[in-house]
Amino acid sequence: MPDLSQIVKAYDVRGVVPDQWDENLARLFGAAFVTTLRNAGEDPATGIVIGHDMRPSSPGLSRAFAEGAASLGTDVTEIGLCSTDQLYYASGALGMPGAMFTASHNPAQYNGIKMCRAGAAPIGQDSGLAEIRSLTEQWLERGAPEPAATPGTMTGRDTLGDYAGHLRTLVDLTGIRPLRVVVDAGNGMGGHTVPTVLDGLPITLDALYFELDGTFPHHEANPLDPANIVDLQARVKETGADIGLAFDGDADRCFVVDERGEPVSPSAITALVAARELARHPGGTVIHNLITSWSVPEVVRENGGTPVRTRVGHSFIKAEMARHGAVFGGEHSAHYYFRDFWNADTGMLAALHVLAALGGQPEPLSRLVAQYDRYAASGEINSRVDDQAGRLAAVRAAYAGLPGATVDEMDGLTVTSGEWWFNLRPSNTEPLLRLNVEARDQDTVAKIRDEVLTLVRG
Repeated sequence: MPDLSQIVKAYDVRGVVPDQWDENLARLFGAAFVTTLRNAGEDPATGIVIGHDMRPSSPGLSRAFAEGAASLGTDVTEIGLCSTDQLYYASGALGMPGAMFTASHNPAQYNGIKMCRAGAAPIGQDSGLAEIRSLTEQWLERGAPEPAATPGTMTGRDTLGDYAGHLRTLVDLTGIRPLRVVVDAGNGMGGHTVPTVLDGLPITLDALYFELDGTFPHHEANPLDPANIVDLQARVKETGADIGLAFDGDADRCFVVDERGEPVSPSAITALVAARELARHPGGTVIHNLITSWSVPEVVRENGGTPVRTRVGHSFIKAEMARHGAVFGGEHSAHYYFRDFWNADTGMLAALHVLAALGGQPEPLSRLVAQYDRYAASGEINSRVDDQAGRLAAVRAAYAGLPGATVDEMDGLTVTSGEWWFNLRPSNTEPLLRLNVEARDQDTVAKIRDEVLTLVRG
């Protein structure tokens, strides 16, 4: 019997196909999804919406999930190939719970399901995923649930044009100067969405790896790894482009490269977009996770907004977005969340904001973002450890009594002084501790980084 503890994660389902899960299990997940909604008093009377990425296993898994949901009498709208934020668009615009079949940036043999309630509200362990797992385990042992007397219908629908049109209503791109833009889609869903979203703009699009191919023949669709943006950096420099954009496999995250081929920190993008959203919504609240740069809350305050710091992870960000009525939220991992997009994350909308900001003034991107990139940072450094709690305790003991330093444990351990801060937090899925350091200069970053890593690894 499949071990669901290995594939039902904190925020989604994720595992190797067919070793850890297959279409039979996807069918049960579909039935468990609609049962969980009904048990919560959210009977999806209007049906559910399902989409999938370009992985070879995605169409079959997606259709099996749809069959499981329809077997219990729920109507299913299948939107086919889409990005994750296109699925969130459909969930919001159609008012339907949704399921997206993707393993994001994971290698080709993986697949997964990201699920949401109507209006793109997230489903995680504490908001339905644990019950979906429990029901599925019961049915694996006892047999599938009794089908409804009248099964639901399954209907196809194309939402790409409507998705692109909605995004274009949220950013004014009418007056931008002509731009040369290189986009690396990594053979992922950006190759599907980018041409439609950018159509008609004064943009010369240089398309890298737009062919949809879930075997990822050129590089992993994970732009967070510097090795995977080398081709983009080279093309930007070689062609004299104004900007480079890289999307991950399901195109919900967007990474930016400036005209010199240098990566732009996601914190700088968060600050830039925050300033633009606060101009549209004066006095608004902006959510940022505790790994983002000091520059983010500074820019938010400078633009009349209120910054709110939260834990890492989309379920926490989305919950805080809803609780505060926040206009925008950003993470160090290049997830960007918008109130005008049902509090969901969309890298494409963030990219449009960057293009509008760049095209609305004459300076190159490196000069434009310099005002938002104020500090030196280490980037995220992973250390494999056997005793996460013990190593965290050792680091805490070393810094707890430091004069002028504060310690908090919102998410792992954060130590802050007037000149630097670091966060050390455990991975939810691997025996790793993740370290991020920021300071006013690179020498201080190196000093604190080396001190902490000695305690972690020593």
